[in-house]
Amino acid sequence: MEIDWFGHACFRLRGKDGTVIIDPYSKEIGLSFARPRGDIVTISHDHPGHSFEKGVKGEPKIIRGPGEYEIKNIFVTGILTAHDKKGGKDRGRNTVYVFDLDGLTICHLGDLGHVPTQPQAEAFGNVNVLLVPVGGVSTIGAGEAAEIVSMLEPQIVIPMHYAHPDLKFKLDAATKFFKEMGIKAPDQIASLKVTKDSLPDETQVVVLEAKQKE
Repeated sequence: MEIDWFGHACFRLRGKDGTVIIDPYSKEIGLSFARPRGDIVTISHDHPGHSFEKGVKGEPKIIRGPGEYEIKNIFVTGILTAHDKKGGKDRGRNTVYVFDLDGLTICHLGDLGHVPTQPQAEAFGNVNVLLVPVGGVSTIGAGEAAEIVSMLEPQIVIPMHYAHPDLKFKLDAATKFFKEMGIKAPDQIASLKVTKDSLPDETQVVVLEAKQKE
């Protein structure tokens, strides 16, 4: 499977059975969107930075909330969470998505605003790859992100939703997360190809370059 990051919280998962686009964003947030093609689009919550499904080419199936879905032999589970620490009273709800494809389990936390409860964490399952917001302000911050990594123990962690010079709003830099994890800033890579057999023995943080063009 191949994982690409388009900036902010948007990823592309390409497996042998199809392509998933997660949280596509509109140019309203300041970034240019590469307009990738996909078979499935998942939306964590209704916001221009996460719900621009019109920007995805093809005729994808749109998933907008909690539930269990099977599309093109790709299994998607949406788990209801909150966008804040008050059960959604401030910013509303958020859907965490867990994807099972190519024998791997990928968890995208969306705009999670709190450390998951034990039942929520159990619903995420045995996570191989965790896509986690680290920029704070409107989501969990670096410390909470590191706590969730310890809770879920994924083999690969990819930070997202952090400061970028073109964003029209401020988020914390990813360096805070690296510090919380006790590591030096990893070198960016263009794309991540991963298989069940290639997973590292210990948790590894991978930083992807944001694709602004296809």
